[in-house]
Amino acid sequence: MPRLYLIRHGKPAASWGGHDDDPGLDDTGRGQAAAARDFLLALPENERPRLVVSSPLARCRETAEPTAAALGVPVEIDPGVGEIPTPSALAPEARGEWLRQAFQGVWSDIEGDLDYDQWRKQVAQALVRRGDTAVFSHFVAINAVVSLLTGVEQVVSFRPDHTSITILETDGNNLILIEKGREASTGVL
Repeated sequence: MPRLYLIRHGKPAASWGGHDDDPGLDDTGRGQAAAARDFLLALPENERPRLVVSSPLARCRETAEPTAAALGVPVEIDPGVGEIPTPSALAPEARGEWLRQAFQGVWSDIEGDLDYDQWRKQVAQALVRRGDTAVFSHFVAINAVVSLLTGVEQVVSFRPDHTSITILETDGNNLILIEKGREASTGVL
């Protein structure tokens, strides 16, 4: 079956909840992006990704670029694998606290403009028809997919480290979790 590699972005130059809404990578993050590329290129030919997809945010695009360059393919930008949407009425400086509260609960209880349980299903739908693809995304989006596939209702079902690689397979209609990526304590929680 075709494989999907769901990769959390490398370490950003600014922390979440900071003043920069779209930071790129710091030096550590750039090294992590190179290490993710090296891991993916070292896979057996029949398991190696052929396409590269990224969230629109700079930290994901910059993490994806070394892999795309090595494979000789463009980075496809897909908002469907992007960051969790913040409620429109929420002031930017309140995002950190909103996320902390969301992380303590379940998908259906997140307060905001949309149905976040439905949002997690949309993230999975953005992946299901892809195959042999490296997808560079975010802590929460990766949790959306993993929690859905494992039947866990908590928003945080695991803590993917920067450039952690979660492996999925797809038959074009369903996603199957093969292996969760490396976990670590992060600045997110």
